[in-house]
Amino acid sequence: MNQGFRRGWRSNRAVFFLVMFTLGIGLIIASQSGLLAPIEGIISVPLNALSGMFNRIALNLSGSVVDLAEYQSLQQRNVELEAALSSFQSEIVELREIAVDYERLAALLNYVNTTQGQEFVTADVISYSPEPPRSIAINRGTRDGIAVGMPVVTELGLVGRVIEVQANAALVALVTDPSSSVSARLQTTRVEGSVAGQISGALEMRFIPLGSPIQNGDLVRTSGLGGHLPPDILIGQVSSNRLGDDPYQIAQIRSLINFDALEFVLVITNFQPVDLSAFEQASAGS
Repeated sequence: MNQGFRRGWRSNRAVFFLVMFTLGIGLIIASQSGLLAPIEGIISVPLNALSGMFNRIALNLSGSVVDLAEYQSLQQRNVELEAALSSFQSEIVELREIAVDYERLAALLNYVNTTQGQEFVTADVISYSPEPPRSIAINRGTRDGIAVGMPVVTELGLVGRVIEVQANAALVALVTDPSSSVSARLQTTRVEGSVAGQISGALEMRFIPLGSPIQNGDLVRTSGLGGHLPPDILIGQVSSNRLGDDPYQIAQIRSLINFDALEFVLVITNFQPVDLSAFEQASAGS
């Protein structure tokens, strides 16, 4: 039975191929002669639509691939730009800090060049104590010629005096400390008094005689009396005044220095404080 089926299939297959071949030839001849044009037109409509749909899908897929590649490229570029921006910001901060330091040092240098008869050593402020006893530490010491009693200034005025010295550091008592007392005079009237630090950190000029004119805004400078400081160092500016213990007046003094932000100072190294106690003892003995 199987053999008969196979022989029948082979015979039918030959017939099938012959029929399909003949049909194909017929369709080709009919197409070339234009007989199938109406049918081809009808069939081409759905085929063209299907082809267009596949083209659009292919284009969308191609565009998506391109968009994904561009997105990844933009992400990488964004990361690079953020890194560059961070680097630039760091450099800008550093350059601004350098510019500020340059301006401060230039101001100190200008003060040194316009001051006659004084020798200076520039020092960095390495610590600050805002509570009494108010003081700063600087990175200069005996190796740099620093000694106890030397005045410390900036271009804006008196900072204080050296009270302790080590080989490479020194401690400076600020003029705003309550234990500080500086002989001073008003620049305009030459009226003398004593500038003392307050617990609040402010400055007061005491022992101004009654009737002496005090002008707000007048500058206050060291007088040099007592031999502890050279004369004419700026201390501050009068902000107000009031009556004190009779027969004196008191003036509130505003320093031009921001002691909280001190970074560089000048130490006057060629000034030697004068000890007048020996003269006072001699006068008392006589």
